[in-house]
Amino acid sequence: MAVSPHSFPPRKRRPSAAAFVSPKLSAPILLESLLSLCHEISAIKPLQFILKRYSISMIRKSRLLHIFLQDLRRNPTVLLSASALLCLEEMYIVLQRIKTLIEDCSNGSKMWLLTQNQSIANNFHELTLDLSTLLDIFPVKDAGLTEDVEELFFLLRNQCSESAAFLDPRDEDLRLSVMNTIDRIKDEIVPDCAELSEIFSMIDIRDSSSCREEIENLEDEVQNQTDEKSRSDMIALIGLVRYAKCVLYGASTAESGFRRSDSISDLPVPADFKCPINLDLMQDPVVVATGHTYDRAAITLWIESGHNTCPKTGQTLAHTNLIPNRGLKNLIAMWCRHERIPFDVAESNKERVNGVTLNKAALEAMRMTASFLVKKLATSADSSVNDVVYELRVLAKTDPGSRGFIAQAGAVPLLIRYLNSDNPTLQVNAVTTVLNLSIFEANKSLIMETDGALIGVVEVLRSGATWEAKGNAAATIFSLSSIHSYRRRMGRKSRVIRGLLDLAKNGPINSKRDALVTILALANDREIVGRLIEGGVMEAVSHLMNSLPEEAVTILEVVVRKGGFVAIASGFYVIKKLGSVLREGSDRARESAAAALVTMCRQGGSEMVAELASIAGIERVIWELMGSGTARGRRKAASLLRILRRWSAGLDGNGGAGGESMTITSSRIGGDSNPIVSSSRGAIVHV
Repeated sequence: MAVSPHSFPPRKRRPSAAAFVSPKLSAPILLESLLSLCHEISAIKPLQFILKRYSISMIRKSRLLHIFLQDLRRNPTVLLSASALLCLEEMYIVLQRIKTLIEDCSNGSKMWLLTQNQSIANNFHELTLDLSTLLDIFPVKDAGLTEDVEELFFLLRNQCSESAAFLDPRDEDLRLSVMNTIDRIKDEIVPDCAELSEIFSMIDIRDSSSCREEIENLEDEVQNQTDEKSRSDMIALIGLVRYAKCVLYGASTAESGFRRSDSISDLPVPADFKCPINLDLMQDPVVVATGHTYDRAAITLWIESGHNTCPKTGQTLAHTNLIPNRGLKNLIAMWCRHERIPFDVAESNKERVNGVTLNKAALEAMRMTASFLVKKLATSADSSVNDVVYELRVLAKTDPGSRGFIAQAGAVPLLIRYLNSDNPTLQVNAVTTVLNLSIFEANKSLIMETDGALIGVVEVLRSGATWEAKGNAAATIFSLSSIHSYRRRMGRKSRVIRGLLDLAKNGPINSKRDALVTILALANDREIVGRLIEGGVMEAVSHLMNSLPEEAVTILEVVVRKGGFVAIASGFYVIKKLGSVLREGSDRARESAAAALVTMCRQGGSEMVAELASIAGIERVIWELMGSGTARGRRKAASLLRILRRWSAGLDGNGGAGGESMTITSSRIGGDSNPIVSSSRGAIVHV
């Protein structure tokens, strides 16, 4: 796959104990390495709360070891025996494991650390015993140590001889408090705020920022868990922290630095992660019968629209089963975590999030959080509404399972109020929250049936205060259009068509992409294609062929295939631009350009072919595509070459495919130059 290895983040979980091997180093280098390692451990800040005693003890022992090793290095005349060297090599492994364990405890999730209190205490104890064993067998009498250091060595050895693991009673009481809180949530009992505040203060989670950091650490920990129950328990802890964040510390402010990850159009998404149909980041990649991968929503829409072929190759599908591409999905998830983009799947079942089955506690925590925020929105003063809406936006984006609960709590009618807000930030947050809610399948009908919802979204698309608001309104229409009846309903609204085309022409690059992806979804309906042509879609895609060639040419291909004579005539003036795409575009763009040209030349007659043939060097360009393009691109290039050769031989301009030919002229109507199409049936069509 064409993905840079630098696209992926380092693993947070360090290697297991078995991953460390003894270093085969000379005695002086080994001593220097041990001294450096002891210094690194000594410099680590001790754990402040959970397992505090063990971390302080290990750091103190490493400092004593540093003194012992310095004295060992001081006397170069003493030759270390083979047994002494073996002890030092094994000591290096133990110190590496100690350093790794302390760093993991310091940098990871505090909630996870608390729930694993007993297990991690045992790990510290085992490492202490390993160090004790090495100190016991080290030939200290032959090492030439000074008397003071030798006494220090024996003191250290005695300190390492602990008989049992120590479990701090305060840590255990705190762990039980958290587990009891989870159990009460599972029983649908709302946690006591005072008790919740005490728990979070004791583990040093004291504000919204530290809650967000804890949630991120827990989400990383979910990926490190191997069994379903552990992952489900992690999700429950995430739900608890989210609830506490909202209840204890209030809604986040819109200036808190949350990336506009609702649309990732401004990020360089690896080509292999894009769906070939909508050119967007795949959320749920699936494999069709031909072996090609598409996003589930896009290929499902393609099949439901009546197609029985593979969009990429044109081959007839032997079956319509969709097989999850879990390997690719994991790669996409890794990339998204590195880019700090919440990766989610539009699950139809809210009892699963990112493939993890949620337990009752996780579901109830989601429901309580959603209910709390929606109630707060209903009663908030104008000055705090934006923060609450923003919190709902973040929750609906980062916690896919909560989307259903937010809608069920009555958020949609409340959000609709703010779509026409004079506050640009509030308007963006409101429309983006509606977008995030619309991803959940069951919410689509709720949004469409809410009075004023569709009208409000369309008004934001047409006259939103910012390009971001307009782009997210377009993305909302795209999300809702996955249901065929809703797609037709929206496609019949001229304001939707005009809004999308205006955004595609005039918006910034990420908003243009949002508009084009939505236009492509609507163009799969023949009735809507006619409205798109009337609205000027051909002019828009012609204008965008230089800046967004893949998206523009893909739309053009669909429009000329479904739009009939009118679409083909409208495309006459973009033939030369399509020729440029054939010469310089990406594989995907060249494939779509070739497909569009084949349709236009076959059905448009000799004038179309003549226009194509007038492009200098076009045959050589087509030959190059036949040799280096995609499988479908090569087939379309071969068809295009046959059409050109039949035309040059004086045969029919449509490549022998039969059908009608067109005569395209230009006339002045109302001061504008408008193409007029005359078909062989005698009909005159004004475009």
